[in-house]
Amino acid sequence: MNAPCCSKDREVMILACSGGSNVGQLTNQAAVELTREGFGKMFCLAGIGGGLGGFVKSAKETPRVMVLDGCQVGCAKAILEREGIPLQHHVIVTDLGIEKVKDRQLALNREDVLTVMRAGKASVGEGAGL
Repeated sequence: MNAPCCSKDREVMILACSGGSNVGQLTNQAAVELTREGFGKMFCLAGIGGGLGGFVKSAKETPRVMVLDGCQVGCAKAILEREGIPLQHHVIVTDLGIEKVKDRQLALNREDVLTVMRAGKASVGEGAGL
């Protein structure tokens, strides 16, 4: 990786926990949709978690990093802390009133996805017009 993911001051690096429960998958879906609409760019949390130098360097050099964690366990937050990456903008889905459910279907409610997207935007001080 030669250049940081999000080199402009206005760009947002989006890191989603993408865990195995509904709230983890909500973070992933919200990150995908925020990227598609041009709000920021989804980036590889697994690369940072694996301690891969280029991924860690990009995250450290990006001025605006948004972390979407599914629950209070805070896996994504813990990865950033371990790698010495400042936690700037952090959303915990269960704090938004969405219950964590571990089921095999992982059916996502559209309104829950929009709620996570709004919270992500609000965490970095952007309008949440969804």
